[in-house]
Amino acid sequence: MPILRNAASVAVFFTGMLGAADPRLVALAMPDATVIAGANVTQAEASPFGQYVLTLIAPHGQELQALTAATGFDPRKDITELLAVTNGGPASGLVLARGAFPVEAISAAAGAAGASTETYNGATILKSPNGAQALVFLDATLVAFGDPASVKAAIDRQLPDAQHLSAAVVSRIEQLSGANDAWVLTTVSPAGLRLPSAAPAVPGMIVQALQQVQQASLAVKLDANVTVAAQAQLDTSQNATALAGVLQLVANMAQMQAQKAPEAAAFAKSVSVAASGSTVTIAFSMPEAQMQQLAAPRSHAAGHSSLWNGQQRH
Repeated sequence: MPILRNAASVAVFFTGMLGAADPRLVALAMPDATVIAGANVTQAEASPFGQYVLTLIAPHGQELQALTAATGFDPRKDITELLAVTNGGPASGLVLARGAFPVEAISAAAGAAGASTETYNGATILKSPNGAQALVFLDATLVAFGDPASVKAAIDRQLPDAQHLSAAVVSRIEQLSGANDAWVLTTVSPAGLRLPSAAPAVPGMIVQALQQVQQASLAVKLDANVTVAAQAQLDTSQNATALAGVLQLVANMAQMQAQKAPEAAAFAKSVSVAASGSTVTIAFSMPEAQMQQLAAPRSHAAGHSSLWNGQQRH
C-alpha cells in the first residue's frame, strides 16, 4: 500500500512540529487521551528549521512523486495542520489532518493497492489489506487515520451527544497551540508512557524523578532560533525542587562532555531549569543552524516509520 503508507508517514513526520489547533480536530480526539501533539504545518514550514525538515524527506522524493502523480496530492504542500492523539492503549491512536485532499483519487489509488472499504455511520472507511489500519475522509479537508476502532470512535464523536476532552485539557491545548508552532501535552506522568523504540534511553535518575509529575507539556517556536519550553506539574513543591535539581545535574554533566559531543554540550549549556511552587520549567533557545547540526545525526538513525503497514523502515 505505498500510496497511503507514504502519505501517512509524511503526516507523522510533520507531527513533530505543531501549531494553532483547529477546534474541529480537537473535538475528534478521544476524551481519555494521555498524549496529544499538534502542528500548524503551514506555519512551521515557513521557518528555516521547518524548511530543513522538508529536506529530510528528499530521500523519499521518488515515492512522493509517485503519490503526487497518482493522486495529485502532495503531503508537503497540501497538509496544513496535524493533531496526533493516543490514550496509551496497544496499537491505539489517531492522526488527524486538515488540508486539501483529492478524496476520489486517493480512494481509487488505495483500492488499486489492495485496500478494502467499510461503511460506518454514513462514512466510508478505507482499510489496509491486513485490516490493522484505517483512514476516513470526514470531508475534503479533514481526514482521520489510525487503528479501525479509533477511527470509528472519531466518526462517532461528530454526534451531538459524544464525549470529548475535558474543558481544562482543551484550555491547555489552546494556550500551547496559540503561541507555538509545535507542542505536546501529556495528561499523565511522562514516566508511565511507552516511548518509541527509536527514542534515546532516559537516565534512571530522571525516570525516578518523573514519577511524581502529574502532567507535562513541551512547546516549540520556530524562527531564526528554535525555542523550546517544557513544563512539568508535580504533586508538591519539594518534589518540583528535586526534579529541577536532577535536570540541572544532567545538563551540567552533558556540558562536561564538550570534547566527545560538542553539539550536545552546546545544547546543555543553553538549557535553563527553574522551579516555582510545584511547577518545573525547562527552556532553551538555539540558532536554527546549530539545531540542524544537533538534529541531523538522529534524523538518519531514527528510520522512516510507516503507520499504514505498522512496520519500521530502514
